[in-house]
Parts: sequence; structure tokens; C-alpha cells
Amino acid sequence: MTSYPHLLSPIRLGKHEIRNRVWMAAHATLLVKDNLFTDAHIHYYRERARGGVGIITMEAMAVHPTTQPYKGKAFAFDPRMVPQYQKIADAVHEYGTKILAQPWHRGRETSSVASLEPVWAPSPIPDAVYREVPKEMTVADINAIIEGYRLTARFARQGGLDGVEVHAMSHGYLLNQFLSPATNHRRDAFGGSLENRLRIVLEILDATRQETGPDMIVGVRINGDDGHEGGLRPDDWAEIAARLDATGHLDYISVTQGTYLNRMLIYPTSPMPHGYQMPATRKIKEAVSVPVVGVGRVVDPAEAEDYIARGDCDMVALARALIADPEWVRKAAEARREDIRPCVGANWCMSSIFAQAPIACIHNPAAGAELGFGTGTLAPAEAPRKVAVVGGGPAGMRAALTAADRGHAVTLFERQPELGGQVRLWARASSRQELTGVVDWLGGQLAKRPVTIRCQTVATPEMLEAEGFEAIVVATGSHGLKHGWTPLHPERWDGPVLPGADQPNVWTYHEVLRDEPALGANVLLVDSLGGRQGAVVAEYLARRGHTVEFVTQLGQGSPDLASSRDWGKVHGMLRKLGVRFTVDSELVSIAGNTVTLRDIYTDEQHTRDPVHDVVFVLGAAVDDALFHALEPRRATGLDLHLIGDALSPRRASDAIREGEIAARAL
Repeated sequence: MTSYPHLLSPIRLGKHEIRNRVWMAAHATLLVKDNLFTDAHIHYYRERARGGVGIITMEAMAVHPTTQPYKGKAFAFDPRMVPQYQKIADAVHEYGTKILAQPWHRGRETSSVASLEPVWAPSPIPDAVYREVPKEMTVADINAIIEGYRLTARFARQGGLDGVEVHAMSHGYLLNQFLSPATNHRRDAFGGSLENRLRIVLEILDATRQETGPDMIVGVRINGDDGHEGGLRPDDWAEIAARLDATGHLDYISVTQGTYLNRMLIYPTSPMPHGYQMPATRKIKEAVSVPVVGVGRVVDPAEAEDYIARGDCDMVALARALIADPEWVRKAAEARREDIRPCVGANWCMSSIFAQAPIACIHNPAAGAELGFGTGTLAPAEAPRKVAVVGGGPAGMRAALTAADRGHAVTLFERQPELGGQVRLWARASSRQELTGVVDWLGGQLAKRPVTIRCQTVATPEMLEAEGFEAIVVATGSHGLKHGWTPLHPERWDGPVLPGADQPNVWTYHEVLRDEPALGANVLLVDSLGGRQGAVVAEYLARRGHTVEFVTQLGQGSPDLASSRDWGKVHGMLRKLGVRFTVDSELVSIAGNTVTLRDIYTDEQHTRDPVHDVVFVLGAAVDDALFHALEPRRATGLDLHLIGDALSPRRASDAIREGEIAARAL
């Protein structure tokens, strides 16, 4: 018996039986090198196959050199890919998982910086993100794209893959651009009527099936809704899906949403209703005869079971949920739902790729690093020891968990009443509440281990020595800065403070979120970081009825949110809450309830009055006194480690990774 009879039941796709209804959706990893997959890919996909996934679509691969969002992007048309396919196929087939190639072309949704070739599109219309005028494709160009898809299918068959998922009909990519009257303004055989706009797609499907033969799986990834004015909407996509189904070439249709006009429909951050795409997906399922795959913030097996049971889709596709926990399927099958490390919608996976770094997860340190940190890599301690972890934020919690799993006797100290550190503070903004899944999961796992947890306890060097700890991990965090330092005034770091910064109505963002002081009606928030901290505090204050002015020396508030792709979503939310943004400005002084600002480019000064409270988001300073007090004991054999914000105030992902590394080093 299982709680998920639909989700865990097999299904046939063409001539292949898939062991369950869980599909790993394609997503970028930046593990590629020299336009090829690598051994890191093998470990990445193997980890998800070992975790029970029924079928995997590998990351999108270029069908032509004109689509290279970055140097090294995988080339599906390159015969050198065949032996790489063979290695990956062998690795996942060992666990009974099927695996597909995903050929694709971005069309106008890229730039020519990496490819050094003009961007191609059906019509010369720039997109909203890259804003580069594309070359209008000739018939010869169209034929080259069709040939790229043909070669992809040929090499997939030669490499032992199980099938091909024809991509680029979704997310505003090239074939989506041909299909949509918003982006296809051609007057030849590939534009105008739906029949003409479908022509390139149908020729690609013909070429693909000719190469795969009848035994391989062939499917498509389409939109269920473009989600913007003039684009294709659910009824349009249902008609397109029916026409594709009528070709007889398809074994399934995978449905997603969005274009680069509204990327929060593609990979939304929290909050977003789970399963938000299912109504449009159901409309497509009702129009076709082949199995339909649904996506859209599916993070919980109970949710996935319900979508299939009520007929929204036949299978569910997960990407970020499987980045967070490769064993999602196995844990569901073993009735261990509470052990699934949840995707919390932070989009750190996207931010990592934005920085041109390999795929990562805010709280799975093994994501993209499976060879070093994946399943089966944690060795038992050769000589279990008595270990103290001081600090119960995400760094300390991760260190305590991994150290306990290695067999050490672990005591975790935390000065606050509960574990979780700054993650719990951030979650006081309603849009970030899902983030508590990071520390709730760690707390749940710690509760299942023989870890002694001592909250509301300040660990001193004398206490730790008296209790005989042989190894100590210091994860004591950081505190917000209040002296008025900004990147424009480095001299204030250890010099005269900003005039008025020592007033009682001046707070750090740590103090506001942790202590929840009673603030006045008008609050000036000063953010020099440009990260999510300012947006979180502004939301927290605005939802509590304060009038908030967000001041930054940067050209926009919280620009770092571009990497997680939700800058527009967050700014829209804050503006609707009444937050006022003042950019290109710095705080000059605070005098009672009067604040003076300076335009950093014109040198003009402006006052604000009355300002009842000022909140600084100016960075943090390490709380590392305990570490330095213990350091002399290293000479007598103490194994001592400093991690997380106590080492350097950064991100939760850094803290968790350093907790894992420190615990493995004990």
C-alpha cells in the first residue's frame, strides 16, 4: 500500500514503460564544458535516478551555434556528444530510469555575445530581456534549424538514449516565436495562418521521428499559456496540442507556461500557489490522446498525487524539487514525506547560474557537487568524538546534523529560544515564509538524531572546556552594522560614525526583525547592499502599516534580485504596499526626526521630516569572539572550526555548505 497510488504507478510512453509518474524536468546546470556533457553531469543525473525518478529530460541543448547563452553550451548537433550520451544512459539505466535529450533554440531570447553570430528569429523583434535586434531567418536558416533537430535525434539514438523531447515551443523560445502571432510577422510559408506558423514545428517532428524510428520516445515541451497580451493563451495552445497529437509522432506532451516577458510564470519564487499551471494543463489534456506532463511549483508528493488523481495531468515534472532533494521519489515511496528536503522557492539555483557558477541549492550542498557530497560519500568518523556546535542557525544546524550522521556525540548550543538564526527573521516577511522550510527540515532531521540541543544557552570557553569537548564548530553568526558605513564611505568602518546614527530611533535590520520594536509611522530604510535584505525589511514594515521610504545609493532598489529573476515581482509588490524608492542617494545625517539625503550625482541635498525611525541595511559584522578565545587551545589538540556568518557574513547557502564541510572534516 502507498499514500500515492497514482504518482507511483507505472505508465507507458510509446513502447516504453516508465516505473512511476515522476519526471525530472530539464534545467540548466552549467556543468558543461567545451559544448559537451561531463562526468559531473553523469553524477548529477545518476543521483536523481538512484533516488527513484521515473524519467529524466537532460538540460536543453543547442541545435545550432546561433543559440549560445554562454560559452560552452551543450551542442546537440555535435557527434562528439554520442559517447557522452552513452555514459549518462548507462548510469541512469542502472536504476531503471529513462533519459531523453532536449534539443532547443532560444531564438530572440538571447544575445550574440557568446556566439559572435547574429541572433535568429522569425521576425526582427527584440525581446524584453536581451533587447538585441535579431536577424530575420531565411528559408535556408529555417532548414538549418530543422537539420539541427534531425542530427540531435540521430545522435540521441546512437548514444543509447531513450528518446527526444523537442523543445523551444515554450518559454518564448524560437518555435514559440514562430507559433505566436505576437512574434511572427512573416509573410511567407512560415507566417500568417496557424497552419503556416506550425510548419517548422511539423517538419521538425517529421525529421525527429524519421531518425528515432518507432521504438524511441518522442515528445514536445509546449506552453499552456504565454501569459501576455497578444501571445498564445490556453485555448490557442489546446488547438496547437491537438494538431501536434494528430501527427501520430508523439508519445507525450509536456506543458509549461510563460515567456521572458513574465519569467515568474516559468520559475517563480515564493510565494506562488503550488500547481498554478494545472488549469491550463488540464485544458490541453482534454484536447489530446497522449499522456500529458504537468509542472508548476510541484514540491510535495501529496500535491502531485492530487493533480494526477483529479485528471489535471498524467505525470508531474519536477526540477527545483529534485535539485533540493534527489531522493524525493524514494522518500515518498517509503512513507517518509517529512524527510523530503523541500524546495522553498528561493531560486538560489537560478542565482548560481546567473553568476556563471554550476547549479546549486540554498540548502542542498550536494546539488551540482554530487561527486564530493552526494549519496554514499559521507564516511563514518574513524574515531567518534565529543563535538560542540555553537550557534543554531543554518550553518550550525547543518554541521550538527552531518557530524551526528558520522557518529560523533554532538551538542548544539543556541542563545535564542529556538533554532533557525536569520532564516527565521527573514521569514517574518510574509513573502518569505516558505523559507522556514530550510530550518524546519534541519530541525526535523536533528530531532531524529541523538543530538543534544541546548537553546537559551550562551556557550563560554570555560563551559566548553569544563564539559570536555574535543572538537568545536563555531557558528555564532553576525550582527547588523549601525555606524553609517556605506560603500561610498569606507572611512566610517572604523572612524567617526554618521551624524545621528547613535540616536535611539536608529535600528539595524537585525534588530527590527528580531526584536520587533514599536516604530513610528514614517520609516526611512537605508540599503547599501542591494540584496534581498532591504526588500524583506521594507515589506515587513509596510505590511505593518508603516509608511516606508527605501533609500539606496544604487540605481535601483535590491538589484541583486535580477539573479533570482524576481526583481520585477518584488518591486511590484512593494510599490503596491506603498513603498517609495529614492535611488542614487545617500544618507547625510539624522537630527531628531529630520533626515538629510544627498543625490550622489548632482550633490543636491533634500530633507525628510518627520522621519520617526531609520533602519539600516548596511551589512553585518562577524560575531567571532568565541572562536578567537578558543584558538589558543588548538595547540593542545582542540579541533576548531569557524563557519557561516561568523566567518564572513554572506548567504544561507554558504553557511550550510560550510557546515557540511566542517562536519566532514571532524
